[in-house]
Amino acid sequence: MARVIFHLDLDAFYASVEQRDKPELRGKALIIGADPKEGKGRGVVVACSYEARAKGARSGMPISVAYRLLPDAEYLRPDFDTYTDVSSDVMSFLRKFADKFEQASIDEAYMDVTAFCLNYGGPIELATQIKGEMKKIFNLSCSIGIAPNKSVAKIASDMHKPDGLTFVSEDNVREFLEPLPVSKISGIGKQTEHRLNNLGIKTIGELAKYSSKDLYEEFGKVAVWLWAIASAEEHVEVQENYVMRSIGAEYTFEKDTADWSAIEAELVTLTNSVHSRLVDEKIAYRTVTLKIRFHGFETFTRSQSLKHPTSSKDSIFVILRKLSSEFHSNGKSVRLVGVRISGLEPKPASTIDAFT
Repeated sequence: MARVIFHLDLDAFYASVEQRDKPELRGKALIIGADPKEGKGRGVVVACSYEARAKGARSGMPISVAYRLLPDAEYLRPDFDTYTDVSSDVMSFLRKFADKFEQASIDEAYMDVTAFCLNYGGPIELATQIKGEMKKIFNLSCSIGIAPNKSVAKIASDMHKPDGLTFVSEDNVREFLEPLPVSKISGIGKQTEHRLNNLGIKTIGELAKYSSKDLYEEFGKVAVWLWAIASAEEHVEVQENYVMRSIGAEYTFEKDTADWSAIEAELVTLTNSVHSRLVDEKIAYRTVTLKIRFHGFETFTRSQSLKHPTSSKDSIFVILRKLSSEFHSNGKSVRLVGVRISGLEPKPASTIDAFT
């Protein structure tokens, strides 16, 4: 039975999170990095939206160059804490759909779904289900490549971004790879591409047909890796490396509100969601964190830890009410609330609720 490997890539992840949480940025060219008006434009573009990419902006570009290209774009400093939290939640969600799961970066994952996809009628059906739930739960889009191995799945996920879905069956892997430039292989940089081009190798098909002996003389052990990918003979396993560090959920109100009965009602809903996932994973927590964002995007987090790990749902809300009481009298309207539990234990623990 042929393996079925997904490579899932969150589309323009940092920028998409910002556009999701700040509706006024949706549809606009957004660049995340240093403020080009401060420090004489020093620093680089950390990430950018597809709208900015369409106008020439690229990750890694000096921020001063980006500003010359797009002086009217929106510029934001990166919020890595938020990106990490969202990534943790997304990866926790995705893990449930895989036989083996490997997080490759903050916004990428490999999933061996060889057996799991049979529960959904096949790989395309499973990928479609995941994409739909990603939009519903996280309001984020992703691109998924499906193939018999990791390297081809990664190439496939990049074919129809954003919100893409590309399926490469075992029977047409070579046909899929043959016309693609060698630069499509992950890990081939400009220097290696130039060396291959000098050998007359511009496409993956040409790489597969090239003498393996001559390739080895030119590149040494790297040649084995290059040839295996080009020949669709790469069989690297998805490395099970998933460790759940936290579970969280957030809600953005349609209209900012200072009605604390409505805010607490949403905290109950978020608590139920977080606790349900805790029960599914058969784990316990030690720390509860409240996130609250007011009108104008002023954001605060407050945390409290227990002396002992617990799986109690009531304790989550008790702590949240205590943490949120600090903000009840400030008169400000709330834009977003979030709940996160961390300090997770791999097995159920006593439900002792002694506070530190």
